[in-house]
Amino acid sequence: MTSYIPHLTLPSFIFEKPALSVLLPVALGTAVGYSTRPKETQKTYLALRQPPLRPPPWVFGPVWTLLYGAMGYAAFRAWSTAMDSFDAKKVLLAKQGATLYTIQLGLNLIWMPLFFSLRRPIAATVDIVALTGVTGYLAYIWGQVDEVAAWTLVPYLGWLSFATYLSAGCGYLNNWDFQTKERSTDGKPKDTKFVDEKRE
Repeated sequence: MTSYIPHLTLPSFIFEKPALSVLLPVALGTAVGYSTRPKETQKTYLALRQPPLRPPPWVFGPVWTLLYGAMGYAAFRAWSTAMDSFDAKKVLLAKQGATLYTIQLGLNLIWMPLFFSLRRPIAATVDIVALTGVTGYLAYIWGQVDEVAAWTLVPYLGWLSFATYLSAGCGYLNNWDFQTKERSTDGKPKDTKFVDEKRE
């Protein structure tokens, strides 16, 4: 069983306040999304060979906003339920869950930079597989504290499974190498376009 590790866990006051608990992952996810330059990310997404059932780019923003909010609510729900009880086991499980939650949030936030900015599909796919596993275990831990908190993570787990398929499928179809799919557009090293990207 995973231990509670304070220095790898978000401060408890975040879990104690519902608004802060919900808004933190939404804000962090939004910040990471904008830091990877949305227009460039969309071009990369459309240029790469993709597996069947890939969603249009506009889907990801609303879906992730809802999922970040849901995971934040689950964190608040599990923490407050445990801390309001007299069950020492639930308190311990909630603290262990808080560590797992922090780890999964970190894994979540580094996927986009790995995939789009650094263009490392192998590392990104390893990251999202680990993320899905940690989140599944988190749902199991929180399910022993509060069933609602666990069920709130189910849509997130479903989307992570789908995202794992997209990440692995895209990596495979592009030979796990995005770097060689770029070519220079005007002789400048940093000004490149993907080979499969249509000219504007």
